[in-house]
Order: sequence, then C-alpha cells, then structure tokens
Amino acid sequence: MKDATLAPTHAHFDYIVIGGGTSGCALAATLSQSANVLVLERGGSPYDNPTATDLENFSKTLFNITSDSWSQPFISEDGVYNVRARVLGGESVLNAGFYSRAEEYYVEEAEWEMNEVEASYEWVERKLVFEPHVIGWQSALKDALLEAGVLPYNGFTLDHLVGTKISGTIFDPDGHRHSAADLLGYANPDRIVVYLHALVHKILFTTKVIYQDADGVFHKTELARNAMNEVFLCAGAIGSPQLLMLSGVGPRVHLEAHGVNPVVLDHPMVGQGMGDNPLNTVFVSSPRPVEASLIEIVGITKFDTFIEGFSGLKLSNNLMRRFFEGVLNETSRSTLATTEFFKSIDFRSDVMEIDGWIVNKVDGPVSRGHLKLLNKNPDDNPSVTFNYYQEQEDLEKCVKGLKTIIKLINSNAFSSYKYPNATARELLNRMLSLPINLRPRHETAKFNLTQFCIDTVITIWHYHGGCQVGRVVDKNYKVFGIDALRVIDGSTFLKSPGTNPQATVMMLGR
Repeated sequence: MKDATLAPTHAHFDYIVIGGGTSGCALAATLSQSANVLVLERGGSPYDNPTATDLENFSKTLFNITSDSWSQPFISEDGVYNVRARVLGGESVLNAGFYSRAEEYYVEEAEWEMNEVEASYEWVERKLVFEPHVIGWQSALKDALLEAGVLPYNGFTLDHLVGTKISGTIFDPDGHRHSAADLLGYANPDRIVVYLHALVHKILFTTKVIYQDADGVFHKTELARNAMNEVFLCAGAIGSPQLLMLSGVGPRVHLEAHGVNPVVLDHPMVGQGMGDNPLNTVFVSSPRPVEASLIEIVGITKFDTFIEGFSGLKLSNNLMRRFFEGVLNETSRSTLATTEFFKSIDFRSDVMEIDGWIVNKVDGPVSRGHLKLLNKNPDDNPSVTFNYYQEQEDLEKCVKGLKTIIKLINSNAFSSYKYPNATARELLNRMLSLPINLRPRHETAKFNLTQFCIDTVITIWHYHGGCQVGRVVDKNYKVFGIDALRVIDGSTFLKSPGTNPQATVMMLGR
C-alpha cells in the first residue's frame, strides 16, 4: 500500500474497488487471485499507529475527530451523534469488535448460496476471529440475562441463535484488534495496488474513476479493455449512495438542484431506505472493580432485540468535550445541555469512568429514512435522516427490551455489580440528564418507557441502506441501468444482519 501522491496520473486495472473498508478489503483480496486490482481508500492505514486499535484505546480512537483521524463525525437530522470510518479496514477499525453471523433466514431471503456463505465466513474467521475469555462483569451479565429469561444458554457460538450466548471478537487475547485490513494478507501482492488518502470524486460511467490525493492532485484510473472488468463501490452506507449521486445516478431533481452534471440516470431510490438500529442504554455504577471489556455476550430475545454490554470504559473528559464541541461546530449547532454537563464535571480528574454500560438494540429496524446531498464535496457528510422509532413496531420492541434490562439489573446474578440502593428506574432516569443526543427531553420519560426510548435513542453505528437490493442494485449487486458497476457493502442491506453486521459485511465481500 502507498500514498495516492505516488500514483501515476493515469492507469489501467481489471477491477477498481472504491473504499478499502469492511467489505472492500475482503473483495479486493479475493479478486486479486485472478486479476489486477486497484483499491482506492480515502483514509490512512491502521498500521501507522497499531496501538490506537488496541482494546484499551477503543474510546480514545473512536472519539478522536481531528481532521486526519480515522473517525469522521456527523449528526443525523434526528439529532443523534454518529461517526463514519475513514481508514483502511473501515468500521472494523473503530467498532466494539463483536463478531456474530447473520440469521439463517437472512441468508435464505438474500438468496445467497449457503455453502459459499459458510466458506466465506470461515475464510474471514481464520484471519480475524477469537473466542473471548469471559470473566467478572461480562460473566455476571451472561448469568443475569439467563435469570431475566433470555433463554436458552447457547454457550460459545458464532451462529445467530435465540437465547444468551458468547460470540467471537476481533480482539486477540492480548487486546490487539484484527480488522478487515488484515484480510489483504490473503491478496496476491503482485496483482493488487492500494492507494491511501485517495478521495474519489466521481465515477465516469462506466470505465473511469477520478480521485484526488492529499496534495490536491487529480488522478484518473480506468478499466482495462475487457467486457468482464468492473468497478466496485464499497464506500459504505453513507459513502456509496453519496458517490452514486455525485456521479450522476440518483433522483434527477435533487441532483440538478445541487449542480450535478450530467445526470446519467434518474434513479429515485438512491439514498432511500436508510436505517439505523436504534439503541437505548443505561450506565450502572459498580461497588466492586470491573474489567475493561467490550461486547462479548449477547442476549438475543424472542421479540427481536439484542442486549449487550461494555464494562470498565474510561473516557477522557477533555476528549469528550472536544468531540461534542467539534461535532456541534461542524454542524453549526449548539446545545445548552452539553454545555451545562461539561460545566458540572470535575476536571481535576481527566477521566470519566463507566463501570457498566448495558444496551438494548432493536432488530431491523422497520423505521426508514433517507440520505441527501448537501454539496458536491465527497469528503463532506451528506444529510442523513433515519427516522428512529417512527414506526410503532420498533418502539414496542424497545420497551420490551428495556423491561428485560430492568429484570437483569434487579437479578441476583448482577447484584454484586450494582449499588444496593440504586433502582433500575433511577439508573434509567440518569440517562435523561446526559447529553447523549440532541433530542428534546420530556418529563413523561421519567415514568414512561415509550417516551424514554424516543428521548434517549443513540446509535451503535449499524446504519445501512441507500443502495438497497431490489431497489438500486439487483440480486447480483449490479446497479440497475448501469453497466460494469456493482455496490458491495452495507448500503445494499434491507435490514442489518445478525446482532452486529461486520461478520456479514466481510463475508459478502469475499
């Protein structure tokens, strides 16, 4: 891999992969076995600072939003803080590391070949996936889920099974992360070129790609003359629909309003169907020491929610202040709640410790939104609306999940990790005073779980849609109406696969 400033101004390849992320790395490594492949990644390399991806630096890396960081912040129009990756390996460099396969029915509905799916998962797992050593707080969470009725206990398994289970992690026993970038180790080094800091501006249909390096120099790369050669768009659920629009494929009126010229194809479904699995959470202070852990256990309920947890997280107060201020400044927003919260913090200690963090994620979701351009700069965030909890079905699932968390907090199994006088309702209400999003708070949220869900919704970064199968791409991921262009990433999903999507995104790339 090399910086794009070293690239020739013109080159030819059999395949061009736009986005060296969670799917793009797996895809490029596979294609390189029999063809010449170019990968264009807008961010840098995780190998430049390998300790930044270690488990102990999870929050520090995720919330670092300096101009050259791997984490690019945005706020959805719903008032929820979010981030997107700009680094080789994509979201697998920033996420909590949990690895769990998709549901069997998901594979069937996608019309994927089961044997190929199994082999592709195994290909990923040989390189990246480990069994976590579950102790202390995570062990108590497991037992509490079982006591709360999230049954049966399925032990350690990568499969998606109703009940409570331990699943895989991309952190090895020493706490080092193994991201999708590691899958490039499978690639034929003689047939693959990876350019970093290569910001793609436009696809010239359908044989050329224009990208810009860090010095502002533009380069052109095109497909070699072969009817089988293709461009693969793997820029993620934000980047792929955005880049399609900037290349002239999308709703004509919207594109013309932003000066996109030419409009190659009037495609009204590009940017539609955006979804983000809504998450609600509770922090639980512990009277005893807890280990530092990310997600290792999941409770897969019968009513389509997933309950997971983190422990021993340490967040720098100054880092969090810079994160919130940076996001708000970028989006020209301000919030009194955030300002007052940071005034209340004792900055004699720079660290905010979260002993236990229990989350409830709604499967699906049914609620859907859209993505729109704000300008023609591919490095800027577009406008994204997810419409969290717009549909009653999602809200009902949230309430059931929170009721299960209340049982979990009150369980005997979890009692040693909760102060005896702290009630579950008090812990939930504490979340209403924290600036975890920019949504209004309602007094009724203190006793009404439905309103609590709406007021305190946040993300776990599982957003998807915008180039959905059957709407923008066909079953083989070819863009309708465009030759030699496929989209291979989470933007094609109708719903998020499994409890956490990264396993399936990498599998899809393979």
